[in-house]
Amino acid sequence: MPSTDAPLTILLVDDEQDVREILQMALVDAGYQVLLAADGRTAMDIFLDAQPPIVLTDIKMPQMDGIELLRRIKHENPETEVIMITGHGDMELAISSLKHQACDFITKPIDVEALDVSLQRARERIRMRQQLQTYTRNLEALLHEKSQLQDHLSSLGLMIGSISHSIKGLLTGLDGGIYLLGRGLKKHDNDQIEEGWKTVQLMTDRIRKLVMDILFYAKKRDMQWEKVDLAQFAEETARAMEGRLKETGIAFRREFSGPLADCEIDPSYVHTALMNLFDNAIDACQRDTKNDECRITFSVAPDNGHIVFGIEDTGIGMDEATSKKLFTLFFSSKGIKGTGLGLYITKNIIEQHGGTITVASTPGKGSRFTITLPKKAGQCKDME
Repeated sequence: MPSTDAPLTILLVDDEQDVREILQMALVDAGYQVLLAADGRTAMDIFLDAQPPIVLTDIKMPQMDGIELLRRIKHENPETEVIMITGHGDMELAISSLKHQACDFITKPIDVEALDVSLQRARERIRMRQQLQTYTRNLEALLHEKSQLQDHLSSLGLMIGSISHSIKGLLTGLDGGIYLLGRGLKKHDNDQIEEGWKTVQLMTDRIRKLVMDILFYAKKRDMQWEKVDLAQFAEETARAMEGRLKETGIAFRREFSGPLADCEIDPSYVHTALMNLFDNAIDACQRDTKNDECRITFSVAPDNGHIVFGIEDTGIGMDEATSKKLFTLFFSSKGIKGTGLGLYITKNIIEQHGGTITVASTPGKGSRFTITLPKKAGQCKDME
């Protein structure tokens, strides 16, 4: 028999020792690994332990005949290929074995070429089944990818619809700033130049934030844990907040209570989350036309193994229904002026840190967002 493409294990079962020895030599020469059993019960024990892909068994044996062995093997593993060995007078048993899903049968005395044909047939069945399983797995993977792509495209469509008005408004504002700047330069009007330049800066900052939000949503980024001086991080964040409040008329207050120990966070991510909440607070103050003395408070404090950040405003506030939807993707309480990305991204950032974010708000009285982060990486590490 020619060598097979890859070594396979065959369980050879026959109660005649000379038959076992002759067939074993032929099978080993053909490149197979051979396990031997003299009866059906022994064969079943070996099969359960080794799970060979091919079984070659005599039909007539004491204790457990080949038909019963075939039934038990197929019950344990329907994919096992079983070839029956039968005498010339046992054709009815051989045909019966086919009904029990035997792969083939050969007659004694065994012709080596006939055995080779039977084994090649069994190998082909195994190969085709493996190929089918591979195709099935690939198809399942493709269907999964298709489902993910459809979800992504649906989200993309929602995102495009959500941000289109925002982009249009930002570009219109940028055009207005450029117009004022150009007009002021022509007239040498410093006031108009300053007004136009401030508008350009404001629109540029908003466009930058929108682009960063889109990039954050579109592409996942691994956490970049760093050991951070929490007191310094809080101070730098507060200064950035104060910078955004210039000429808004909104008062700012910081409330830091210590000790603010060093910690391990992704500082860029946490800064993004806090600034998103801060921008939301600015918007809440600016939309509250009845309140001339709006205030935003930024607080940082340790709390029983956690860090608690708070951003509180005395702006327009929200009702309960709005508060519940606030962190939903593409939901915005700002109408066409919002994208519904900022607070969704903020919630994701906090959850990636193993933390929580909550909001308490009353219409006409303002809102408070509370972020609680664990103290180690993600849990801030007290290093005093």
